[in-house]
Amino acid sequence: MLLVTFSEDGRTRIGVLDRARAEIVDLARAAPGLPQEMRTFIVLGAAGLTEARRAVASGAHRLPVARVKLLAPIPRPARNIFCAGKNYRAHAREFDSSGFGTAAENDAVPEVPIVFTKAPSTVIGTGEPIPAWLDPTQSTDYEGELAVVIGAGGRGIARADAMRHVYGYTIVNDVSARALQSRHKQWFLGKSIDGFCPMGPAIVTADEVPEVGGLRLQTRVNGELRQDAAVADLIFDIPTLIETLARTMTLEPGDVIATGTCAGVGVGFKPPKFLKHGDVVAVTIEPIGTLENPVA
Repeated sequence: MLLVTFSEDGRTRIGVLDRARAEIVDLARAAPGLPQEMRTFIVLGAAGLTEARRAVASGAHRLPVARVKLLAPIPRPARNIFCAGKNYRAHAREFDSSGFGTAAENDAVPEVPIVFTKAPSTVIGTGEPIPAWLDPTQSTDYEGELAVVIGAGGRGIARADAMRHVYGYTIVNDVSARALQSRHKQWFLGKSIDGFCPMGPAIVTADEVPEVGGLRLQTRVNGELRQDAAVADLIFDIPTLIETLARTMTLEPGDVIATGTCAGVGVGFKPPKFLKHGDVVAVTIEPIGTLENPVA
């Protein structure tokens, strides 16, 4: 299933997206006993998904997608978004050669996962403008990424058990102010500007993705293909990322883990191709769909 958060007439709720019919099953009407906030719904796990499938099967309470506004699937995460840095080999090399990394960062392919976070206030939905005007350095860049949504939480999760804790997958654009990132010699400030994490358009449930390595990530800027890679090319795969995080903290339902970006980001070009007002960035991973945002 494709789960979405949407608003209609000023009211926010969750639903199931039927892309073939361009409709949303409104769970507030089709299954009124279910929570109407995504993180609370995720806590229900398989029981919540069973009820949602019954609602879809009923064929009732459908809305045209054109009538609503899609929001980020988790519009306000409870905690920072966990992110893996330099997790594709080609991107690790292009970042190191860009001149925007620090000497400590320029170690090419990392030996262990690099983890940083983005503030919850960075999250916006598909179609929302990326506020590049908030970047004082005018070095705003894109990073299309597959993101993992945690279902059952836990601490000390073994790699062998990690995929049992995956609820589903979504797309994020880890928008970054490169000069700010370089100036402060860490990544948090340059990646946590308000609105610098488009997310969506939906969460695809894990049962719909039997082989996550088979997914393909593509990012286009103004229609030009910039990034194109298989998720199988990750240096540290999803079980390794989950095990690494859960070794030091308790993961919670609704936590989001961005798995890293591939080669083709703007800073990798000479000269860099930073985002500017009027650009449109579209990140596609099927079967999730396309996350598309204009730049303001």
